[in-house]
Amino acid sequence: MASCVSGCSPMVRFYQKLNRLKTLEDDVMATSLKRCLSTVDLALLGVGGMVGSGLYVLTGTVAKDTAGPAVVVSFIIAGIASLMAALCYAEFGARVPKTGSAYMFTYVSVGEIWAFLIGWNVILEYMIGGAAVARAWSGYLDSIFNHRIQNFTESHVMRWNVPFLAHYPDLLAAAILILASFLISFGVRVSSWLNHIFSAVSMVVIAFILVFGFILADPANWSAREGGFAPFGFSGIMAGTATCFYAFVGFDVIAASSEEASNPQRAIPAATAISLGLAATAYILVSTVLTLMVPWHTLDPNSALSDAFFRRGYSWAGFIVAVGSICAMNTVLLSNLFSLPRIVYAMSEDGLFFSVFSRVNPVTKVPVIAILVFGSLMAFLALIFDLEALVQFLSIGTLLAYTFVAASIIVLRFQPDKSSGSSGGGGVKTDASSPPSLNQSGQQVDPSPVAGESHTFAQDSGELKEYESFSDKLQLVERQKAVKERRAPGTLKARWEPYLGRLLGDCEPGEVVTFCVMALMVSGVSLSAVLVFGNNQLHLPVWSITLLLVIFSLVFMLSLFLIWVHEQQANHKTFQVPLVPFIPGFSILLNVFLMLKLSPLTWIRFIIWVAAGLLVYFGYGIWHSKEGLREQQGQDVSARYVVLPSGSLVETVQNVQPEGHAHNTLTPDNPPDNR
Repeated sequence: MASCVSGCSPMVRFYQKLNRLKTLEDDVMATSLKRCLSTVDLALLGVGGMVGSGLYVLTGTVAKDTAGPAVVVSFIIAGIASLMAALCYAEFGARVPKTGSAYMFTYVSVGEIWAFLIGWNVILEYMIGGAAVARAWSGYLDSIFNHRIQNFTESHVMRWNVPFLAHYPDLLAAAILILASFLISFGVRVSSWLNHIFSAVSMVVIAFILVFGFILADPANWSAREGGFAPFGFSGIMAGTATCFYAFVGFDVIAASSEEASNPQRAIPAATAISLGLAATAYILVSTVLTLMVPWHTLDPNSALSDAFFRRGYSWAGFIVAVGSICAMNTVLLSNLFSLPRIVYAMSEDGLFFSVFSRVNPVTKVPVIAILVFGSLMAFLALIFDLEALVQFLSIGTLLAYTFVAASIIVLRFQPDKSSGSSGGGGVKTDASSPPSLNQSGQQVDPSPVAGESHTFAQDSGELKEYESFSDKLQLVERQKAVKERRAPGTLKARWEPYLGRLLGDCEPGEVVTFCVMALMVSGVSLSAVLVFGNNQLHLPVWSITLLLVIFSLVFMLSLFLIWVHEQQANHKTFQVPLVPFIPGFSILLNVFLMLKLSPLTWIRFIIWVAAGLLVYFGYGIWHSKEGLREQQGQDVSARYVVLPSGSLVETVQNVQPEGHAHNTLTPDNPPDNR
């Protein structure tokens, strides 16, 4: 048995390396970046990330091909689904105000390799997303000038016919990305003001669309003569919801900016709620106006809004819509270029990515090298790939990040406190544990539990210093009873002890929750797979699909219930997601379902990119991880404090040696042997 344990110990240590958690400093507000963003700045960044080209293109596409006028309902459901993920981001951004967004949140609560893979995939999502928006921006501008830019490029520069590549190099899209990267490198205030300008113009145009559009609205366009409100039925509404969900994916820019927020504990949740509310309102009202102005089946998917005004005889309004569309695309472009370098900076700051990207310009207080390098890579993608090829690779990394952030919320909320001296949010590991008391002879003396409890109650009450009267003693007894009933996080709640105590009472704090989160993920994947593939790809009989759905649904709900019956961490002063674990749990289920709805080509890209990321991690990250270096330093040297009979405090340092070797401690009574 001993040989088995010794043989397995290298594997155990390797597993612990992969799943080590990030240790945050005592002062989580300390940063080398500049904290200058207000709630308004963050809210406008979030609006800019969500209300982009999708408002001008996505609404018409979903209305004509998928849901009809019921696209309004699709946006409402998608907004509620996005809210579940946004709440998880808001809690983490307030409790852990560090840049890195989903990468940082996963590192703090789940483990290192998972955090690296999340960050690695989010990097690609931002690169592809920025390149796709630049391509859309270039194409929209080209269409205004009757495709003269494309014709000139193909005639005088270059044209090629290569699979998966564009027919011509889009120099305009690459140039706008290079220019935007250059402007963002001047600092966060410049980026914020640029976003303010474009967002203001975009919102004015949206207000114009709504006011003028409702004047031109015709309720007959929702009548049965035109196909009715929901011509594609409930399935069309849900299919539209899956597409509309991606319109709200830009809110994570707020969490990515938390290290540059002036007051992240208050600003992150408020900005997330404001931006998501504004974006959802804009999408719902614009889709309502669009389908009331013209019949839904006559919409032009490429330029639905401008075409609708043109067909109603107001061609000048189409020009205003085009200006708003370009400004909206600029805000999304800035959002991608703002978030991407900060995730790269966070990963390199932790030692998991190349350290050159963690350098911050002393004047502008931004990671200039990361901005310029990844902005250039984004420009290269926009130069050679067309819009359709880029869009096919989107979304899987974002949905994976949403899934892990939701799971991290559950793990963080139910994990036991790492130390009694931790301050701030949960998940922060500190070295605040106090050494044991020693008497004058150097022997360890355990503190009296009675004295400790009395001291605690005196502190908690703030007034009860002496217990002389009977009423004071009665208050003390009641307070002691309340403390006994308040259990540690991750343990079974007292009221469920008679029912589940025999089954779960002997488990370590947080152990059952961790197991249930794994069961939640597995059952969620299985349930979604049956829903997506059971009837078409797998060709299962109806009774088999029904049985599997019942089994996996019961496992999913049972996992949520077993998590819920355990104690959560005490309320913090920062924002907390309500109804945990149910909101994060259903967010996991929705994200997994949408991931399985993606095309096989997207999954192939995901597998290849993950394989490349594993090469980077095992070739560089695992060896340069600051958490790994901190563990090595902790193993090399340990410190002890000894009280000598004279009352002085002496620190003795000893090297940590393998078992079986004697420790030579240097003390006044044990001088070194200099022979």
